[in-house]
Amino acid sequence: MKNLIYALVLGLLIYSCSSTKERSMGASNEVAQNDTVSDTVRIANDSLEYEIIIIDPGYSYFLNAVARPEGYHSQSYLENKNRFLVSDYNQRVREPFRYNPDIYTQEINYDPNIDYGYDVNYKLYNYFVYLSQKYNQRFSVPTRL
Repeated sequence: MKNLIYALVLGLLIYSCSSTKERSMGASNEVAQNDTVSDTVRIANDSLEYEIIIIDPGYSYFLNAVARPEGYHSQSYLENKNRFLVSDYNQRVREPFRYNPDIYTQEINYDPNIDYGYDVNYKLYNYFVYLSQKYNQRFSVPTRL
């Protein structure tokens, strides 16, 4: 009986010391690899001829792997948040000595009276969430995942 316990402990010790196998991460690994290939995200509504191009390494990965899925927030929720967030963002663009001009490069022309559609509002809101997390920025309206 004693020998059986020793053999069992020795077997567990050998098993636990073995090297780990490389596992495929599936879709999330593919997203991370694609992130290095294409770090540009286009936010557009072709019918309104409206377009924002975001060139920020990591945003496309954030949008595909970290952000809440499309449909989680309603369009009216996103529009209300974007109204305040765009205003804050544009104010920071106008004050380059107070805020980092590498983060706040260009103003966003966002008119709350225009229906840009769900996709534009979703990606724009998640860009603000990404900014607040990556660069530790705080806006007047909380950005949450």
